[in-house]
Amino acid sequence: MKVLYGVQGTGNGHIARARAMCSALKKRGVEVDYLFSGRDESNYFAMEEFGAYRTCKGLSFVTEKGKVSYSKTAAAVRPWRLMRDIQTLDLSPYTLILNDFEPVSAWAAKRQGKTTISISHQNAFRHNVPLRGANWFDKQMIQHFAPATHHIGLHWYHFEQPLLPPIIATLPVEAELESFILVYLPFEACADIGHWLRQVPNQHFICYHPEVREPYRSNNIEFRPPSRHGFQRALKQCLGVVANGGFELPSEALSLGKKILLKPLKGQFEQLSNAATLDALGLATMMEELDLTILGDWLQEPAAERVGYPDVAGAICDWLLQGAWHDQKNLASHLWSQVNFPTYVSNFANEY
Repeated sequence: MKVLYGVQGTGNGHIARARAMCSALKKRGVEVDYLFSGRDESNYFAMEEFGAYRTCKGLSFVTEKGKVSYSKTAAAVRPWRLMRDIQTLDLSPYTLILNDFEPVSAWAAKRQGKTTISISHQNAFRHNVPLRGANWFDKQMIQHFAPATHHIGLHWYHFEQPLLPPIIATLPVEAELESFILVYLPFEACADIGHWLRQVPNQHFICYHPEVREPYRSNNIEFRPPSRHGFQRALKQCLGVVANGGFELPSEALSLGKKILLKPLKGQFEQLSNAATLDALGLATMMEELDLTILGDWLQEPAAERVGYPDVAGAICDWLLQGAWHDQKNLASHLWSQVNFPTYVSNFANEY
């Protein structure tokens, strides 16, 4: 079996999920080529495990000051280039197309009649799960942005739907904790983050941000440039995580037992829904602005309890090789039976 894996490259979460799948597919001897779209080629980093991967422009949202800018998003779209990339992508060498919300490979596969299996958190919103702030356009985007033959949705809880738990790269949970809070708010300006965090002078923060080129310190805040290994080390050692409302980073934080404070990206229903869902499940605290009062209260909260998720990537790869792609219910029930939630989460979720 030879596979093309199309990955949305706008956020690091899609790439982190692809890394876990990459490792699992390699262990099973599956030959995979990778295509990433959604960011400039020069902005990808720590991509060695993907080999000679390809990139294209694709589609992505433009953000400004912590919210989606629809005018700048529209101005950045290059429809003729997108169509050219779709039409010129030759999928004839591939038995199967895997896709993580990546439009070029998805539409090329549809055009060429190739079987596509979509594996993403976005697919969870095709089901009856908690939803916040989604309009008609958002729902159409979920349905049509990256079409596929089969859809696998990932979420933190099953909500009695045929979903799978998060795909998380294997991370050792044993680490010597330090007294800092890890901050990753790439959609906020560094100046705004600094102004907010400096008002809690007794707390040490380490902030990774794409605007930072060289590490520097500003009072109680260490600003650092993107670094996969540095970020993973900090994630294991920190007392808690402050982030936007993506999916993969909160998933890793939950698996490590970190308390979480989320500020979702305005105008992005997925992030709003994610933050509200984790807040309702008791697994995170949500704030709509960089709120000093909420931050102070959250810092006083005790350590979180770990959520135990199984090897979802390995289970999906075994399921792929078995070939019964229409049957996802057995895979879902098998994986959820291995998830260990804190008791209070199970009690709340049973009421959904």
